[in-house]
Amino acid sequence: MFYRENGQFKTSYRADQQIFPISQDRIAVLAILAFAFIGVPLLASEYLFNAILIPFLVMSLAALGLNLLSGYCGQISLGGAAFMAVGAYGAYNFIMRVPGMPLPLALLLGGVCATVFGVFFGLPSLRVRGLYLAVATLAAQFFADWVFLRIKWFMLDNASGSAAAPHLELLGQTIQGDVPRYLFCLTVLVILALLSKNLVRSAIGREWMAMRDMDVAAAVIGIRPMYAKLSAFAVSSFVLGIAGGLWGFFYLGAWEPAAFSLDLSLKLLFMVIIGGLGSIMGSFFGAAFIVVLPIALNQFLPGSPACSAS
Repeated sequence: MFYRENGQFKTSYRADQQIFPISQDRIAVLAILAFAFIGVPLLASEYLFNAILIPFLVMSLAALGLNLLSGYCGQISLGGAAFMAVGAYGAYNFIMRVPGMPLPLALLLGGVCATVFGVFFGLPSLRVRGLYLAVATLAAQFFADWVFLRIKWFMLDNASGSAAAPHLELLGQTIQGDVPRYLFCLTVLVILALLSKNLVRSAIGREWMAMRDMDVAAAVIGIRPMYAKLSAFAVSSFVLGIAGGLWGFFYLGAWEPAAFSLDLSLKLLFMVIIGGLGSIMGSFFGAAFIVVLPIALNQFLPGSPACSAS
């Protein structure tokens, strides 16, 4: 700990229930947000945007969604990429099939599709847990892979079997350059991260943590296991669905079902575990580790192609 809460007295319940009750935390968060919104667009290069920053933002959002389920509610999931795929294909079909569909609304509707999909595959959590639940969510991954590979309707009957992001606009402004895409992803991440931070501090967040720590004791004190578990699957799938839409539209540009494979699900789980289960900030650290570390090793490790070329 670099600082303590000692001496920071609260004089009202409102002050005591702030998202960041410690003044140093508030200053640090505001400084980071100011640099992210103002400094990074002025300093970052095209390579930094496309190879590091945008994938980091989207993966942070996806890890945040999975952390709500696995970290806070204790429901291990190996189907994170499947929920992202449903969100991506849902948003793609809404924005392509409905004329004049706004981009934010298409992403939200894609998240709703992922929510329905997540709740359906979250039903086994009412009866099984641990490794058995992980296998049940793994079925969601294989099912999504099969559906999007076999049913061409989701790709608008494209003969190539791939989906391509349309021309993206927001309030009449094009979102095609590096800086607009970065700022859009950053805005979505900040909004959902603050909402998630508030959610885990609320009554439903405490119910999730009670189910994670001891579900039998939670049921004894009046917490409904079905409501707690399925609500965790719903919220987690919604966030993952929006992350999937951002991943397809703003990073990949064009994608096939293999873009949301089991490999991506395992990466998401590793992000949550490495960053810390049950930690909003840990989602960012885990995503940074998985996204940035391979690039850093490739660039700076002795004997790597980049170092050999230099």
